[in-house]
Amino acid sequence: MCELFGVSTSKPVRLYCSLEEFAKHGGRSHVNRSGWGVAYYEDNDVLLIREALPASQSPWIEFLETHGLTSQCIISHVRYATAGAPSIVNTHPFRRELGGRMHVFAHNGSLEDIETRLGFESDEFRPVGQTDSEYAFCLMLQRLSPLWHRAGGSVPRLDERLDVVSHTAAELRRLGSANFLYADGDVLFAHADKRRFDVDGKFGEIRPPGLCLGRTREVAKGLDISWPVAKTNGLMVASVPLTSSGWTPLGEGTVIALRDGEEIARTP
Repeated sequence: MCELFGVSTSKPVRLYCSLEEFAKHGGRSHVNRSGWGVAYYEDNDVLLIREALPASQSPWIEFLETHGLTSQCIISHVRYATAGAPSIVNTHPFRRELGGRMHVFAHNGSLEDIETRLGFESDEFRPVGQTDSEYAFCLMLQRLSPLWHRAGGSVPRLDERLDVVSHTAAELRRLGSANFLYADGDVLFAHADKRRFDVDGKFGEIRPPGLCLGRTREVAKGLDISWPVAKTNGLMVASVPLTSSGWTPLGEGTVIALRDGEEIARTP
């Protein structure tokens, strides 16, 4: 099953070996060998890098760690293909423009018959690939779109956006595992469901927690690195904790909103 990794910080940071550790889950120590991607926010835009190859074999990972790419909001994903062939068009994260800023989405799980059970029509948001994940992203953006258009260039109220994200997440949970990270250039949303717990490279049972939340300074200690910027707050969200300590499981059905390295909202 795919894995997610997101970061929100109060100042732009570079991930150093956190990204390297996450890349090991992309084919070296785990079964996720169908592709990987990482999105770096800068203001309202996103630098998106994706490959339909195992992250553990990619020279891009070392390049990204050593060439100073920094951000306050980062979303990463390593893929095990279940819907859609291993290709760039089906590789997470996905991005779309809405309200004059880039929105990014990555999903972990499988959403059975989503096109039949949650059908929608839109001239604004349509999938490019064949994944249930990208379809879910377009569905959620279609529901968020009225908020952004009504805001007239401003950012819609957080409680309104959180309500749409939470209600959409609840519908997705009825179709299968629906862990996802979604960012709109203002907030990083994380929805925790359940995931498959693989053992020794073999498929295991599906159960919570689907995501865990870690405070960056505590996680950095476990990785034996120094947190790169003094007085910088930060939170990490991951499918699989990168260290043995410093992580708190998120309850099934929980949606959290992160901004500048702090949790600013949660439901339920």
